[in-house]
Amino acid sequence: MQFRCDECNYYEYDEDDDAYYCSVDMDEDDYARLMGNSRNECPYYQNNNEYEVVKHQM
Repeated sequence: MQFRCDECNYYEYDEDDDAYYCSVDMDEDDYARLMGNSRNECPYYQNNNEYEVVKHQM
């Protein structure tokens, strides 16, 4: 399953572990739905590009 986590607002760096993690608060049911999603899209994805967000408002 391929997600665009690198561009997501929820993809945060943890200095203690020296790694990136998804910071969305999910329970086991949410995670199972995400992995079973046939559309290969994350329902929690938020674009980190401010210019892209503004384009949709115009």
